[in-house]
Amino acid sequence: MDPPRLILGNSNKRFSGVTSTMLQTLPEVQKLMPLVVLGKHHLNENTPIITFRELVALSDQTRIFHARRNDEMIQALAARKLGANIKIIFTSTAQRHHSRFTRWLMSKMDGIVTTCSAANSYLKTPADVIIPHGIDLERYQPPSDKKTAWQNLGFPGDYGIGIFGRVRPSKGIDLLVEAAIPLLKKDPAPTIVIVGETTPKFRDYQKQLQTKIDNAGLSKRIIFQGKRPGSELPGLFQGMSLVAALSRNEGFGLTVLEAMASGCAVLASHAGAWQDIITEDSHGLTVPCGDCVATEKALAKLLKANLAEMGVAGRQEVEENYTVQREAAALVDFYQKTLSRS
Repeated sequence: MDPPRLILGNSNKRFSGVTSTMLQTLPEVQKLMPLVVLGKHHLNENTPIITFRELVALSDQTRIFHARRNDEMIQALAARKLGANIKIIFTSTAQRHHSRFTRWLMSKMDGIVTTCSAANSYLKTPADVIIPHGIDLERYQPPSDKKTAWQNLGFPGDYGIGIFGRVRPSKGIDLLVEAAIPLLKKDPAPTIVIVGETTPKFRDYQKQLQTKIDNAGLSKRIIFQGKRPGSELPGLFQGMSLVAALSRNEGFGLTVLEAMASGCAVLASHAGAWQDIITEDSHGLTVPCGDCVATEKALAKLLKANLAEMGVAGRQEVEENYTVQREAAALVDFYQKTLSRS
């Protein structure tokens, strides 16, 4: 095997969105550039890993260390101080102003990547490059027949509206429920499926929403499905005609891309990268974060729209601009340019 030119930080024992995006690009990046990972969490058995001691000993040629968290920047800076010949890149996805300490760490980096224009706007110094995340188009793809895919899920109604993510206020589940109740009372066709875990901290939040749903007589039309295995998610996306992503804050937000790749129209808030991705009235609609009135108006408009046509347009957009292969190629190009700088 060629000696590694890239080290990926992987410091978080808990699985997170940052972990997910790193793991999705890893196989494609590995095809283009030999790599190792610092931290064995969530990796398959064939992924090459490196210890901190081994990292410190890498002094023969310059390598890239890609950090995505503060502690990974600290690891890389410590390794460089102890002798590792590395250039350090950091990806910033946060849509908030960084703490003074994070800004100091970022000032020591050799390159800054961000994933969308919204995240870039929060950086005191703009990122060197914007590289949006991509997704696996083989994992997420449209069904041969959307109606059959919906029927196979076993839910009532003529078609599905999905929302995916942990059940908590930050994900805007309440916005969809509040907006949908008056519309579903008038329209018997759609059923809303809420897919995601409810942790103990937010059980009261779910109970409050369930009470509103029950009082509206819609307990069979707005359904909490709970956490589902990752293997079931592509099929759930395939069954939906419309997917809502109404987060009040978001780093990037892969849900919209997963939905579009699965042939779904989308209704998304002005969070994450969603305004960069979605073309209004072509792929779906976007609304201001936390705005229930705007959400209801947009949902009402979408219930009368040609969702299938929007789904086709969304799939085409992802194929052209948001594949994991495209993301990996852009990352490797930036790594190489960073290595070539003296």
